[in-house]
Amino acid sequence: MSKSTFRTAFVRTPGGPDSIEIAEVPVVEPGPGEVRVEIAAAPVNPVDLAVAGGVFHGMGLIDQPDRTGLGWDFAGVVVATGPGVDVAVGARVAGLVTGFDRDFGTYAEQLVVAAADLAVVPDNLDLIPASTVPLNGLTAAQILDLLGDAPSDGNRLLVTGVAGAVGGYLAALAPGRGWQVTGLARSEDEQFVRGLGAGFTTHLEPGWDAVADAAALQDRGLALVRDGGTFVGVRPNAEPAAERGIAVHAVAVRPDGPRLAELLGRTASGELPARVHAVLPLDQAADAHRAVAKGGVRGRFVLQP
Repeated sequence: MSKSTFRTAFVRTPGGPDSIEIAEVPVVEPGPGEVRVEIAAAPVNPVDLAVAGGVFHGMGLIDQPDRTGLGWDFAGVVVATGPGVDVAVGARVAGLVTGFDRDFGTYAEQLVVAAADLAVVPDNLDLIPASTVPLNGLTAAQILDLLGDAPSDGNRLLVTGVAGAVGGYLAALAPGRGWQVTGLARSEDEQFVRGLGAGFTTHLEPGWDAVADAAALQDRGLALVRDGGTFVGVRPNAEPAAERGIAVHAVAVRPDGPRLAELLGRTASGELPARVHAVLPLDQAADAHRAVAKGGVRGRFVLQP
C-alpha cells in the first residue's frame, strides 16, 4: 500500500537555515496534464537561501498563510500520471518550478508538476547531475534569448559571475549565438573559465557591446556596457535604469520542457558542465544552506530525499 504522506522542507517564519523545517504532508494526486514525481535530487540555489532568509517575504512577494516551500529544480522518476499525459510512469525526468509564493518546493520526496514543463533525462546522464541543469541552464538560455544573436558591428559579450552556475552555462552557450565571450571572475577561477572556451578578466573595464550580469552587479554591471549596447540582468524585480541608449532587460526564468531536453542532451554529451560538489540527505538542508552561504564552492550542493 502506498504512503498517504511524504516529507517536504519549508519555512514558516523565515529566519535563515535554522528556520527550515521538514514535515510530513498529504500526498497530492496529479490532475489533468500533471504527473507526480518521486524526487531523486534537488539542488540548493542561492534563491533558496533568500527565501529561507525572508528576502522575498520582506519584498511582499510571498504571502503564504502556513508555510513556504523551498527548491526550484529537480530530477526524479514519474510515479503517477493524470489524464491527458503522454509521459509514462517510470520515466526519468527533470524539471523546474518557479515563483516565490508557493507552499511546495523541490526539497521534498514528491512533487506534482505539469507534464509539459518536464524533460526526459537521457539514459547516460545520472539524475543527480541532471537535477542541476533546469534552473541555471534555462536561465542562461533565456538570457541569450534576450540578448539575441550577436550583431555584426559588436559581438563582445562580458559575462559577470562566469564561474558560477548561470555564468558557466552562458560561456558555453553564447558562442552558438555569435557572441565572443569574456568572463569576469576571480583570478583563481581563470583555468575553469578558459576551459569553457571563454576569455578571462578580473577587471571591471567598460566598453563591452553587451553584458550578461549573472553576478547581479546591477548598476556596476550596466556601467560596463558601451553606449547603445545591451544589458541583461537576473533580477526582474530590480532592473537598473536605462541610460546612454543601452537596452536593459532582466530574465524571469520560466519552465520550458523542449529547451530543457536540449540542455540535458548537451550535458549528457559533455558539452555543458555539470558540477556537483556534494550530495546531502534532505535532513541536512540547513547544513547545505550554511555551506552555500559561505561561498567559494564552484560545484552544487544537491539534496537527496
